[in-house]
Amino acid sequence: MSKIVKIANKTIGDGHPCFIIAEIGINHNGSVDLAKRIIDIAVTTGCDAVKFQKRTVDVVYTKEELAKERNSVFGTTNGDLKRGLEFGYEQYAEIDEYCKQKGILWFASCWDEQSVDFMEQFDVPCYKIASASLTDDNLLKYTRSKGKPILLSTGMSTMEEIRHAVKVLGTEDLIIYQCTSTYPSEAYETNLRVIETFKQEFDCPIGYSGHERGVTPSVLAAAIGANSVERHITVDRTNWGSDQAASLEMAGLYHMVRDIRLVPALLGDGKKIVYPRELPIIEKLRRVKG
Repeated sequence: MSKIVKIANKTIGDGHPCFIIAEIGINHNGSVDLAKRIIDIAVTTGCDAVKFQKRTVDVVYTKEELAKERNSVFGTTNGDLKRGLEFGYEQYAEIDEYCKQKGILWFASCWDEQSVDFMEQFDVPCYKIASASLTDDNLLKYTRSKGKPILLSTGMSTMEEIRHAVKVLGTEDLIIYQCTSTYPSEAYETNLRVIETFKQEFDCPIGYSGHERGVTPSVLAAAIGANSVERHITVDRTNWGSDQAASLEMAGLYHMVRDIRLVPALLGDGKKIVYPRELPIIEKLRRVKG
């Protein structure tokens, strides 16, 4: 049995309930009120945590990238958009207080060292390393220096790159997520058996971070051993934004969480028995009884 990871009052690992993360990401579109509505969805459906994304825009993106034309509600450049989607201290303080009131954990994937320092102000229980940051050794080391559990996404990464990242981070207090960075992902890109590959190689809990349409792959991931499942969520998949189409609305999230929670009961213990509720059926239908 692999190691376990404790995040606040939750235990993640084999033999423990699947840790379900509702990724809000940037689906709040720069609105704290919308973020709170999405948090409510996560709370109502029984998720364990919500996750945001935090960037220091001028560090993560080049001047050339920020200057590119891109029309949005925030302006006419890519920089206008990126800055418009970033919450500052006051917004996150409000989110922090709201999550405490609602009794749900929250944290963020930080794309640079300054963002890690920013999140430290809120004493978040863990950190996520986004797939795009997996090869950023300096960020990995800096995030690890904070002494908190780390959740590592592996989209757009080779096994060699993943092994290197794990070597940098170590497997203590680490959860590795099978992930494919397409939005939304097609069935042939999901490759859930990588969860089994990771479980064989790495001595830590293994999760699944999905970007597919629907909920079937996420439930199957839990059934084949994923200790944690993360999905983007939204109030409306037709909303403006790059992640909306790969997100779940409340109904889809409810069914996903419900079905993942049923997985242990559905799988059972592997011992073939006759259940008490089958006994009257035996009396009714069997001509010859054993």
